[in-house]
Amino acid sequence: MQETEFPWENEGFGASHRGRPGAVLADGTEPKPAIFDLGSGTHFHETSDWWVYDGGTPRAPHATALRAACSCGWRGTDLHPVDWQQVTAEGPEDYDTQGPHDDWTQHIADVERRAVPIPEDAAALSDQLRQRLDALAVDAPLAALRLVALLESSIAEAGAVAARIARADDQPWDTIATALGVTDAEARTRLHRYARAY
Repeated sequence: MQETEFPWENEGFGASHRGRPGAVLADGTEPKPAIFDLGSGTHFHETSDWWVYDGGTPRAPHATALRAACSCGWRGTDLHPVDWQQVTAEGPEDYDTQGPHDDWTQHIADVERRAVPIPEDAAALSDQLRQRLDALAVDAPLAALRLVALLESSIAEAGAVAARIARADDQPWDTIATALGVTDAEARTRLHRYARAY
């Protein structure tokens, strides 16, 4: 059972681009996931969380540095040395991983630059609608639910039309994925889901 944490998220790209600090060994390689027997028979806990590679955890090698890692498979090139004494003193949750986070943020900016731009007027309307829905959910929750139902129908119809036209253009999946800012697999999943939704 794999349970690696990806604490950094970008709302626009979802699961395709979730980030985390990744462990790097002295030889520059990324360690294999650490496997722990929880004593429950055939179930094992598997993780690549950077703090298990402290050199003291059984069956986990010693990491000397961190680098940014993204769920899309991208890895940062900058290595950030790990001070294990500081990790022990502060705990992994409070250890400074700003360097890898900054590298991942730059990766997200690169993904955003390659993605098809959302028209400014549509982005502004989306922001206004989001703010209005947030307020309505508190002030008039039933009205908010009615509006959500209307939006779901409109979104499903527009998504189906857009997905069918995008596929009719016969563009390669990697081109569609880049335009959406997601992985190839996620692009296929989204378009199939949108096309079937209405």
